[in-house]
Amino acid sequence: MQVTEIIPIDKRRSKVRTDEGFAFALYGNELTGYRIEAGKELPEESYREICERVLWPRARERALHLLESRDRTEQEIRRKLAEGFYPPEIILRTVDFLRDRGLVDDWNYGRRYVEAYETRRSSRRIRQDLRRKGLTAGQIDSLTEGGEEKETPQITAYLRRHICDPETVSPEQRRKLTGNLLRKGYSHDAVLAAMKELGC
Repeated sequence: MQVTEIIPIDKRRSKVRTDEGFAFALYGNELTGYRIEAGKELPEESYREICERVLWPRARERALHLLESRDRTEQEIRRKLAEGFYPPEIILRTVDFLRDRGLVDDWNYGRRYVEAYETRRSSRRIRQDLRRKGLTAGQIDSLTEGGEEKETPQITAYLRRHICDPETVSPEQRRKLTGNLLRKGYSHDAVLAAMKELGC
C-alpha cells in the first residue's frame, strides 16, 4: 500500500492516509521508526507489524478505558475507535475481543437501559435511544414490548406533579405541558387522553 499523506492531529500524533482508503494514527517516533513518508510505499509486512504491535494493543486499551466510566454498546465502541483513526480490521478485532469476554453485550445494555428509564421516558423515546446506540430492530422490539401500556400512568403522574388544580389550568399552561410531554416522546393522543381523564 502507498502512503498518500500524513496529517498532524496534534503536537505528538499524525494521521497516516493510504491509497486503500483508510487512515491510522501514529506518534512521531513511530513514523520515524517505521520510515513512513507521504508518497512512499508502506510494505505489507510493516503495516502488519504496526497493526499487531502498535494499533491492536492501543485500541484494546482505549476500549477498556472507555468501559471504565460506563457501559457502552458495540456501535458506541466502534464510533469512538473510528474517531481515534483505528483501521476497520483493528476495530472489528477489538469489538470481538470485548464481546468474547462479556465486556460488551448489546442485549444486556438494552435491558438495563429500559429498566432505568421505563418509568421516566416514553416507549417511543426509549426505542429511539436504543436505535441510536446501535441495537437491532429485533432487540428493540423485544426489549420494549408492552411499553406503551405503561405510558398513561407516567403521563398522569407528570401532570399531577405540575398541576395543582385541573379546573384552573390555563390554555397557555396546557400548551406548555403538552409540548413538554410531546418532547419526551409521548403521543399526542395519549397526552390528550390523560388530560381529559384528569379533567384539565
